[in-house]
Amino acid sequence: MFGAPFDGTVSFRPGARFAPEEIRKDSWGLETYSPYQDDDLESYRLSDAGDLELPFGNTEKALDMIESRVRSIVKDGKIPFMVGGEHLVSYPAVKALRERHQELCVVHFDAHADLRDDYLGESLSHATVMRRVWEIVGDGSIYQYGIRSGLREEFEWAQKHTFLRKFSLERFSRDLAEIGERPVYMSVDLDVLDPSAFPGTGTPEPGGISFAELLDAVVSACGLNVVGADVVELSPHYDHSGISTAAACKTIREMSISILRKK
Repeated sequence: MFGAPFDGTVSFRPGARFAPEEIRKDSWGLETYSPYQDDDLESYRLSDAGDLELPFGNTEKALDMIESRVRSIVKDGKIPFMVGGEHLVSYPAVKALRERHQELCVVHFDAHADLRDDYLGESLSHATVMRRVWEIVGDGSIYQYGIRSGLREEFEWAQKHTFLRKFSLERFSRDLAEIGERPVYMSVDLDVLDPSAFPGTGTPEPGGISFAELLDAVVSACGLNVVGADVVELSPHYDHSGISTAAACKTIREMSISILRKK
């Protein structure tokens, strides 16, 4: 596990770069035992490698540093779990993993399609991340859930290139069966949650799924052949209650246990 405290392309409200630090602070109040899975993190070998020191104002260098870290983790035979940060950080992680796993597919939870070819003329943005990922993994390799925001063009483009499931987790179980043993990168943009349960994000979108639905889904998905994962887009300072950070911590715990148990 490592942190990628980057939010250099955030288009609305910045602050996701503070998420890794706040998640670590909050994790001291979270038990290692999961009553959801009747399992415990202490039963597994999980290392926190700390946060990358990413440069401000240089998006490409920051992405190169993330790619290098993921490549190093994979070379050592370990599974990278990245804590963002904005969603663009998923792109270099997928690049590094695709070198090792040619059949890589992506399971993507999000409120936003993230399929624009550019945003305000920039090809590297948290609004374009899944379009850049598609350029790596190709058609039929991106499964998207909870999507409820985007341009008309994004939804039309997705009909030909990704499996985009609007609003909910409908078809999720059937999709998992279709994915089978393919290597999977799982990316959880926490704004897939309804803002009533998760207000601490830069681009909140009403109409999201519940925390219980997300937890059930990520535990099920981690039963796949997950070779890498991330949790992104917590902006902790927009939720002074701390509920959003607590939700992020618990999501990471459940994903970690499920991934490690499978391995």
